Amino acid sequence: MTSTFSRSPGRWLGALILPVLLLVTACTADTEPAATSAADPPQNTRPSPFADCTDLTTAPPSATPTRPAGSATGGQQLPKVALPCFTGAENVSLDQVRGPVVINVWASWCPPCREELPAFQRLSEQADGRFQVIGVNSRDRRDGAQSIGEDFGVRFPMLYDQGDSVQQAVGRNVIPMTLFVDADGRIRHTDVSGALDDARLAELVRTHLGVTVTA
Repeated sequence: MTSTFSRSPGRWLGALILPVLLLVTACTADTEPAATSAADPPQNTRPSPFADCTDLTTAPPSATPTRPAGSATGGQQLPKVALPCFTGAENVSLDQVRGPVVINVWASWCPPCREELPAFQRLSEQADGRFQVIGVNSRDRRDGAQSIGEDFGVRFPMLYDQGDSVQQAVGRNVIPMTLFVDADGRIRHTDVSGALDDARLAELVRTHLGVTVTA
């Protein structure tokens, strides 16, 4: 008697290959960052490592109200984009954030974003009430951002953008992206050069915000 597998080798091979293909497809879908992150729910299941956002709409206590000497006039106003605070507080509209402020737009799946985050944390520790440092986590999974914040010791306030509304509003579809905003809420510089280190951040803050920090 001829066995079923002998009569239909193609059907037997198909039965073996199909589960393998399904497994590969599931892994690919599960690890794609941008396509699956936009639908992540805003809730978080463990305490946020980031600071709350209650003081973002209050001017830094030691801020210089004038723009840096020699800096250009004009500049795009911060957009009216409302985003939830990562800690779960009410939405914060960027146009209500009081400068001077450095806004870092990043994602956990972006290597240069991860590389520069510790430098932004150190910058926030040097602000000393003269300016604010805040983050906007963009097109990311909340658990990914949460883990990066915990592992890298990032503590400055964080807003959560499920899409890329900030990039669209300022017309620069790239991350990492850093906005240097003066006391009038105008964007003096948009940096998209890649990972920033302490020395470059100190230079940019001095040039565009008129504040000196240690590199």
